[in-house]
Amino acid sequence: MEFSFEAEVIYWRGPSPFFYAPLPAPEAEEVRRISKGVTYGWGMIPVEVQLNGVTFTTAMFAKDGTYYLPLKAAVRKKANVTAGDRIAVEMTVQPAGR
Repeated sequence: MEFSFEAEVIYWRGPSPFFYAPLPAPEAEEVRRISKGVTYGWGMIPVEVQLNGVTFTTAMFAKDGTYYLPLKAAVRKKANVTAGDRIAVEMTVQPAGR
């Protein structure tokens, strides 16, 4: 399943500080609908993402009524994005175990 959306990059200062792109409500609801068929456990959803010409794989997780797309430091550096930036994301949910 493929998605295109815009999101604002946020910085989460939790026990493990990290940067995320929270999915907008319509996309989060669609991911929630298919989640049981694509999760590899603990609610993690594997995805392939394109961001500013950078392609990477990661896994999203549910929190606060949406899904959070992690943005590793190497990805953010290549894509030239940081907290507060509005980004355009192309994302494909991958089958579990891929």
